[in-house]
Amino acid sequence: MRESAYKNLSDLLNQSSAKYGDRMAVGIAEGISYTYEELNGLTDMLATRLYGSGVEKGDKIAIIGENSPHWVAAYFAIRRAGGVAVPVLTDFSGTEMYSIIEHAEASMVFITGKQAVKFAEGYPKGINHIVYMEDFTFLPVDKVKKTNVPQEIKRISPADQGTHTPDFPETDLDELAVLIYTSGTTGRSKGVMLTHDNLIFDTIKTGSIHVVVASDVFLSVLPLAHTFEATIGMLIPILNGASVHYIDRAPTASYLGPLLKKIRPTTMLTVPLIIEKIYKSKIKPGIQSSPVTRLMAKFGPTRRIVYRAAGKKLMDFFGGRMRFFGIGGAPLAPEVEKFLLEAKFPYAIGYGLTETAPMLAGFGPARAVFHSVGTVMEGVEIRIDNPDSRTGEGEIVAKGRNVMPGYYKNEEMTREVFTEDGFFRTGDLGIFDKNGILYIKGRLKNMILGANGENIYPEEIESVINEQEFVNESLVLQMKGKLVALVHLNFEHMEEKFHHALETAHDKQQILNKKAEEVLEELKHRVNTQMSKTSRLQSVILQMEPFEKTPTLKIKRFLYGI
Repeated sequence: MRESAYKNLSDLLNQSSAKYGDRMAVGIAEGISYTYEELNGLTDMLATRLYGSGVEKGDKIAIIGENSPHWVAAYFAIRRAGGVAVPVLTDFSGTEMYSIIEHAEASMVFITGKQAVKFAEGYPKGINHIVYMEDFTFLPVDKVKKTNVPQEIKRISPADQGTHTPDFPETDLDELAVLIYTSGTTGRSKGVMLTHDNLIFDTIKTGSIHVVVASDVFLSVLPLAHTFEATIGMLIPILNGASVHYIDRAPTASYLGPLLKKIRPTTMLTVPLIIEKIYKSKIKPGIQSSPVTRLMAKFGPTRRIVYRAAGKKLMDFFGGRMRFFGIGGAPLAPEVEKFLLEAKFPYAIGYGLTETAPMLAGFGPARAVFHSVGTVMEGVEIRIDNPDSRTGEGEIVAKGRNVMPGYYKNEEMTREVFTEDGFFRTGDLGIFDKNGILYIKGRLKNMILGANGENIYPEEIESVINEQEFVNESLVLQMKGKLVALVHLNFEHMEEKFHHALETAHDKQQILNKKAEEVLEELKHRVNTQMSKTSRLQSVILQMEPFEKTPTLKIKRFLYGI
């Protein structure tokens, strides 16, 4: 067992309950909520029922449901009863969920009514109980189809349950806490094993990047089944006595606008696509609408004046007291980051992987360095393996107590991702500058080798493409030795821009298609003037449908021949 202020994750909640008792811990925005003392009591009650249902130490228990206080209670209750939580992303299909539960050898499933419909044909062999998270109804699996499936979350009072808390099994830090199946941008999901120590260490050490305080208010919009949200958006606020609000519907602008003004969060975690959409739909059009601001935005000193005014409006949109707007999961478009930086919006970048629980490096709002992922987190060691002799770029490998012990039931894959001296191979290419700031160049698997042996990073080209007007998203790949970009255009924006030409046209679709061809040709020219000779596009192809994405909104590159 490692030395720590906490025996395990259950102890972390116990200590926070004792320290922050009557403070709000978790709740649904404009709905039910629980204090720290109530959350701990609910966890005790659930763990007692798990124990009474035959759960033994080390048993795997899946959690399949939308974010809610009951998701959090289930997460901690599984650990308190000695089990291992298996969070499953709700964006997975029923077939994928079935496969994960089967591979994990789970014996029980916490599930919401919305997700239960995916198991209309039954649950995998080995499942003996189903627990509906809306009201924590425990059912033997053979009685599931004979009951009504709950649809609304009901507030549970542990005091009304009349349960006696047993002596739960002791859990050491080095024991398995969660088994997480990745969203899999490169193909089949892998079961990442994370210990109590992995998660507690990462939770505590992120304080070297940004300090969370008890007065912080989190608004959660990313899935708790993803490690980014589970650690940074759940464990960290619980460690520090902060409050977390969950939403019970899609985070549309019409819903979030009034809610943000009411909750006025200090902290949010997002992925790049979310803030990039806000920038393209709300910020950029406002700047471009006036000839004066459009001109001012072209020059450094005046651009900063325009950006700061726009940044104030963005801050007001998020409730006016945001102090940490965390972005992770994928590279942020340079144009958007430049705006956030010069607008003095409190954005922060984090870098890590599910396998590292997840944080490895990052920066807080006061220490932003453009286009970087900041400095290495305290207690973590990172080096650049096999650096290129010309550029110094190489694979990022990491070591620390937050690094997983391996993949579940896959020793061969585990061996492949560790160096001989025990460093985890991230698969990312990066470089340090002279100040110890880490920069990510792209994924090792995505890198394209040019005709003359030069390294081409598709992510860098995509970031330039995605800045262009009318572009939603893009994917750069090599086809028959040629560098090609698949581009998904925003036809709605094109219709608005060219509405005069479309109004008088006999065949609007034909005109729109012709405009799309012109846009792609102009895009190719603009991008190629900004890229080095080796990274210039030979062809730009229209992608009619949006790219298929993972639950964290990264394009599933493996589906497109990469």
